[in-house]
Amino acid sequence: MTVDRYIRIMAGFFVMLSLALGVEGSPLFYSQWALAFTAFVGFNLFQSGFTNFCPPGILLRKLGVSDAGPSCGR
Repeated sequence: MTVDRYIRIMAGFFVMLSLALGVEGSPLFYSQWALAFTAFVGFNLFQSGFTNFCPPGILLRKLGVSDAGPSCGR
């Protein structure tokens, strides 16, 4: 897998987890403040689209994950 795929998987997981923790009808409900993490993930995805700065991407590259390979746009 590539860095892009790992980042999409991580972002999707964190959004789903924070929704499960923040929505009152969820069996995993903790606090509505968990929804702030959803906004944080969305903001980071938004800013990385413009600035190309993504801390998880930097970490994954240092761990040896490849940048090459098929992506959505290729």
